[in-house]
Amino acid sequence: MVRRNDQRRAALVDAAIEVLAREGARGLTFRAVDGEAGVPAGTASNYFANRDELFTQAGARVYERLQPEDDSLPPGLGDRESYAQLMRELVGRIAAFRTGYLALLELRLEATRRPELRTVLTERVRADVEGNVAYHVASGLPGDATAVKLLILALNWLIVEQLTLPDVFSEAEREHLITEAVERIIGPE
Repeated sequence: MVRRNDQRRAALVDAAIEVLAREGARGLTFRAVDGEAGVPAGTASNYFANRDELFTQAGARVYERLQPEDDSLPPGLGDRESYAQLMRELVGRIAAFRTGYLALLELRLEATRRPELRTVLTERVRADVEGNVAYHVASGLPGDATAVKLLILALNWLIVEQLTLPDVFSEAEREHLITEAVERIIGPE
């Protein structure tokens, strides 16, 4: 029986995220993960039964790492400008984990071919949307559930633009677009 180390497993999954971001889904091999993690050849295959399991674990881990460390809202967030600032911080936090988001894009594409991965990502994204809506309502932020969903969709594509084609919009344009998205989607006060 092989002894399993949870820290090593997490390091291997984190290495898989880096490989996915750099080389895409086709480049995600046990050998590539071992190399990225700096562990002896064959280590990843001791922790994961197959590539499907590695994809699934990477999909779950990306979402863990994208979660904010502190779920509390700053005081006085009920106005639109504060809301826009919160959205700018969200986009910035996600952009700071560039490899994670790029890996997530690869995982989403791969999920079209891997039903188990599709199930994991669908459940996770659905839970995140529901959590964001619940958080929004409990916080007394302006707008309704549909507004939250529209902002998620709009900002996700803005993040894709920033990570894949960063010269399409300047930082100032990005900030302006986030503010305008909040203003237009939330609607009049």
